[in-house]
Amino acid sequence: MEDGFSALKLFSQGYSYTYDDVIFLPHYIDFPTDAVSLSTRLSRNVSLSIPCVASPMDTVSEAHMAAAMAALGGIAIVHSNCTSSQQASIVRSAKSLRLPIAPSSIVFASPDDSLPSVSHGKYVFVTESGELPSKLLGYVATSDCENLKGKEVKIFDYMRDCKSVEYVPWNYDLGKIEAILEEKKSDFVVLERDGEVVNVVIKEDVERLKGYPKLGAGTVGSDGEWMVGAAIGTRESDKERLEHLVKAGANVVVLDSSQGNSIYQIEMIKYIKKSYPQLDVIGGNVVTISQAQNLIQAGVDGLRVGMGSGSICTTQEVCAVGRGQATAVYKVSSIAAQHGVPVIADGGISNSGHIVKALVLGASTVMMGSFLAGSTEAPGAYEYKNGQRIKKYRGMGSLEAMAKGSDQRYLGDTAKLKIAQGVVGAVADKGSVLKFIPYTIQAVKQGFQDLGASSLPSAHELLRSGTLRLEVRTGAAQVEGGVHGLVSYEKKSF
Repeated sequence: MEDGFSALKLFSQGYSYTYDDVIFLPHYIDFPTDAVSLSTRLSRNVSLSIPCVASPMDTVSEAHMAAAMAALGGIAIVHSNCTSSQQASIVRSAKSLRLPIAPSSIVFASPDDSLPSVSHGKYVFVTESGELPSKLLGYVATSDCENLKGKEVKIFDYMRDCKSVEYVPWNYDLGKIEAILEEKKSDFVVLERDGEVVNVVIKEDVERLKGYPKLGAGTVGSDGEWMVGAAIGTRESDKERLEHLVKAGANVVVLDSSQGNSIYQIEMIKYIKKSYPQLDVIGGNVVTISQAQNLIQAGVDGLRVGMGSGSICTTQEVCAVGRGQATAVYKVSSIAAQHGVPVIADGGISNSGHIVKALVLGASTVMMGSFLAGSTEAPGAYEYKNGQRIKKYRGMGSLEAMAKGSDQRYLGDTAKLKIAQGVVGAVADKGSVLKFIPYTIQAVKQGFQDLGASSLPSAHELLRSGTLRLEVRTGAAQVEGGVHGLVSYEKKSF
C-alpha cells in the first residue's frame, strides 16, 4: 500500500491546484531546525541567504523596503510605475540606506508644502525635492506648531535651520549612531552621502531596531552596497529606463509583464543580454512549460511564475487565463531546473506554509506583495479605518495603478479602453519586515525539518525522486487544517 502520490503523478492528472489544495506528508527527521539552510539563488548569478523577494508594486517596493529586504538577506524589485529618473533615484536611495530604518514618525516635505498637510509626524524635514536623497533645507518639530492647526501656512516659513543638526556618514552602523545620539544629547541624526540626506534616524527608531532579531550580513554586492533589483517593461522607452537603472547600480532587472511569453519580451531579453551581458535578467510571468522554454531559449537568468494568483489580481476571472499556483510552480520548475534557471514563485503567499510549498515544489525564491504590504517599510502613509491602522495596497492591474502607467505590463498602454485586472484595497499594519520576516523564515525552516530537507537542493531532490509524497486536500480537510471549533480565539504567529 502506497502513502500519497509523487509530485509527478499528482500534477499529471489535469487539475489546477493552489497551495491550499495540496499537502505534503511528513518525512524522516535527522537534524535540528537550526541546521536548515535556506540560502538560494534569485537568478543565475545573484545569491540570497533567504528566499524572499519583495514584489515590484508601487505600494510595496521602494527604497526602505529594498534596504530592509537586502539587510535580511533577501531582495526587493523596485517598481517601474514612475519615471525612469524617479525609479533610478529610488534604487540609489535604497543602496545608500546602510542602516535599514524606515522612520516611524518622520515626514519629508518640499518647501512649497503646507504645514497641515504633512503635520502627522513628530518631525517634518524639508528637502529640495521633498524626497530622499536630496539636500536638507531645514526641519519642523510639529510640537512647535500646535497653534497653527487648521491654518494654511507654508512649511518653509516656519522651519528651523540646519545649524544644530548632527550629520553622520551614510554607512554608520547602529552602534555608532546610538553613541552619537547619547554624546550629543540629540533626538535625531541625519545620514549624509555626497552632500545629500539619505535618511534621518531618531532615538525611538534606534530602540525599535534593537528589539528586532539580529540581522546578518545581508545581500551585499561587490561594491559593498545593498543589492537592489528593478522592474522594466518591454517598450522601446524601457531601453532608456534600463540605462538609467544600470547607472544607478541596479543589480538585476525583472521584465514586468502579466504574460511574459511574447515577442516583445523575447526581443528585450536578447537586447539586454547583448547590451549588458553582466546584468542578470528575469523573465515572466509564465505558468506553462512551453512559455518557460521560449524565455529560457531567449537567454533569461531567472523565471517569474504566476498568473492571477495574487490577492489583488483578477486576471483569471477577467481573462479566463492562468493556472493554479502550485501546479504552475511545479511544472515550470521542472523544465527550468534542467537548464539551471532559478524560479521565483510569484503570488498566492499568505502564510509560512505557502512559502514551504512553493519552495519544495521547485521554486528557488518566493515573491510577495500582500505579505509585505502594510508594513513599516511599504510606501504610503498609515490611515485609520474602523479603529484599525491600515495602508493602501493595490494591484498593478487596477485602474488606479494603470493611470500611472502600469498598463504596460498588461500590454494595454496603447488600448483605447482600459480593462482592470486588479483591485485597490487596504491591509492592516504589520509592523516592520525586520521583525516578522525572521519569524516567518524560522517557521519555514521547521516545515523543511518536518519534510526531512535540510536545504532547498535537498528538498528539490526529495521531490523529484518521489521520496516526498503529496495528497490533495478536500474542503473539509482544509477546514480541519486551520483553526476551527472555537467560540473565539486570538491568532498570533510569534
